[in-house]
Amino acid sequence: MQDQHIASAFDRDLEAIQAQIMKMGGLVEAAIRDGAQSLDTRDEELAEQVRRQDRTIDDLEEMINEEAARVIALRAPTARDLRLILSVIKISANLERIGDYAKNMAKRTGVLSQMAPVDDSSAALRRMSREVERMLKDALDAYIQRDAEWALEVIHRDHEVDQMYNALFREFLTFMMEDPRNITACMHLHFIAKNIERMGDHVTSIAEQVVYLVTGEHPEDARPKADKTSLVAEGS
Repeated sequence: MQDQHIASAFDRDLEAIQAQIMKMGGLVEAAIRDGAQSLDTRDEELAEQVRRQDRTIDDLEEMINEEAARVIALRAPTARDLRLILSVIKISANLERIGDYAKNMAKRTGVLSQMAPVDDSSAALRRMSREVERMLKDALDAYIQRDAEWALEVIHRDHEVDQMYNALFREFLTFMMEDPRNITACMHLHFIAKNIERMGDHVTSIAEQVVYLVTGEHPEDARPKADKTSLVAEGS
């Protein structure tokens, strides 16, 4: 009877933690979407909203870590349950980093809104961020469904994000060479593109955690990176 009570209490703890993970994931998806939209439409008020919301995302990660540590200390989870808790901690850390990159994107909206648009680069960045947002939604759905195949599909889609980044990188170089007045704007735009590319990497890490959670093994093949550029910057 005592064992059943402990098991049910542990299940309730896990459900509570996973609910917080999904709440955090929803906020991060919104941050990606709103950050890209604020850039595309030069909406500084929306950009400020993204920056403020990042605090909530950070608080949720801290709450999840504290709750996970409490569960480990009190419930003495089995190996499989411990794997789940550790996966939750890693997923929340990746979500927090994605939120930071979305905040960084929004932070540049104010600067870029004072500059002349560079071709349709803002729309291109929005398309790239939309793909990352869809990847994140699928990775979190795969987590809830415990679907390793779905998670593997997300991992493979990161290659497309890298290709989009490479194409934008080449475009920015061309714009800068054609007209030196584009250099400052293109540098900001490149930082944003690199931030979105890094978001894709963190989404991929979440998907890898899902595969590990379900199978007990990490994906066999290291994901190939299609980012071949030499100018690497993550911006802040």
